[in-house]
Amino acid sequence: MMINEIMANRNISKYRLSKNSGIPYTTLTDILSGKAQLEKCSAETVYKLSKELNITMEDLLSPYFEKRCSFELYKSNVCHRLKALGDIDFIIDTLEKNKIREYYNRKWYPESFYLLAMLDYISRINEVPMCEDYSDLRRQSLQDVLYPSSIIATAVMTNSDEAKQKAKAEAIPEFMRFNIVESEVRNVV
Repeated sequence: MMINEIMANRNISKYRLSKNSGIPYTTLTDILSGKAQLEKCSAETVYKLSKELNITMEDLLSPYFEKRCSFELYKSNVCHRLKALGDIDFIIDTLEKNKIREYYNRKWYPESFYLLAMLDYISRINEVPMCEDYSDLRRQSLQDVLYPSSIIATAVMTNSDEAKQKAKAEAIPEFMRFNIVESEVRNVV
């Protein structure tokens, strides 16, 4: 969980966090805005923040070290996780980890919307009520349509958008809501 999110959840202002932790307000502002990278701050600064936020230093730093992989690999990982966990455990795990909101807050919109679409799709086919925690995200979508790389390659090779149009028509509605073309989430090897 990112510092801004922790502060929001606990209703802690920048001023209060600065004062209680002993970290200068300008330093804290730089960290929160991304001007200064938390993972490059001194151990003392990280320690003071973690102590004041009542979180381990490792948990405080871990989101800053998570690297973003290609979107195709991300989709594959989500589908493999679904296969490994099963539908209901996937729903529970996804809601408990709250990665949808975490990715959104990081501005990793394709990942956030893909995971939310998967959650909504798996919930629908298992007749599980939709989680209302993400209603604000459901009103948004990506500006451009994201196609699987295989569809893009086909369109380029045939010099035609026919493959794209067909893929869009066959896409799962929960994914298309976010402008993500996805038609198969279970056929993973």
